[in-house]
Amino acid sequence: MIQPTYRTRSSPRAAEIRRLNALTPAQVSEHACSRLHVVDGIDELHLDMAQWIASELRRSEDSGRHLALILPWGPVGQYPILGELLKLQGLSLRNCTLFFMDEYADSAGCAVPSHHPLSFRGAALQWLASLPSELLPEPESVLFPDGTNSELIDGRIAELGGIEACFGGVGIHGHIAFNEPEPGVSKSGIRRVTLNEFTRTINAIRAGVGGDLENFPREAWTLGMAQCLSARRIRLYCRSDSGLDWAKTILRLAVLGAPGDDYPVTWIRRHADYQIVTTRETLESPVLRLP
Repeated sequence: MIQPTYRTRSSPRAAEIRRLNALTPAQVSEHACSRLHVVDGIDELHLDMAQWIASELRRSEDSGRHLALILPWGPVGQYPILGELLKLQGLSLRNCTLFFMDEYADSAGCAVPSHHPLSFRGAALQWLASLPSELLPEPESVLFPDGTNSELIDGRIAELGGIEACFGGVGIHGHIAFNEPEPGVSKSGIRRVTLNEFTRTINAIRAGVGGDLENFPREAWTLGMAQCLSARRIRLYCRSDSGLDWAKTILRLAVLGAPGDDYPVTWIRRHADYQIVTTRETLESPVLRLP
């Protein structure tokens, strides 16, 4: 695993970041072209994701094809909206397989149980339980990587003819799912990972645990970048939240940075069909630019 380091001012990535952070929002948009979609705020960002998922459902329904999606549990604001869209548009999840990106694990590598307060699986199942039963996928079609089902997940993806679309957020150093920076990350598969301190700190800040880093999970199970990058379409959502200005640099790297293992999201730039959605606030230039 690539350990967090403080690069020198002369390192190529540091120089690239200084150059990207010096761009105006208009320049970023111009260079990124259709790869970047800007919305007014977080509510609109969640709406955009819900609408995109609904459009994938409509497309698969019209074609009669079973739909395989990779979905995140974070961001989560899109799911109540999606539930309403399902009912309003006469859509359902019955002909879908949902591959959720990741799940926390304990120190022994066991995925946390659904009743754990940080469990992605538990929260996702609660959301699904809030939907009318006729809209739900089969229970075996809702999959989280947990250390017991890696071969099953890979087999299901192959059986279904691949992933139609991958949706997700972007971490502070560019992780997608829990794919932390490490050598060869673009080809990584389903595996157990150790979360680095950047991830643990920002997630603890956002999780409402009162800064309890001591008990915050250090391990997780994740789909690999290989699974995410195999999707026919990728839609990622990058925004600052919780009153913290943290996403402006990674946004610029994601849409304009050179692909590299040190910021895994940059590998999407070699994908044929990807887009990053952000808010106008996140697209703004940093208030301070470091020398």
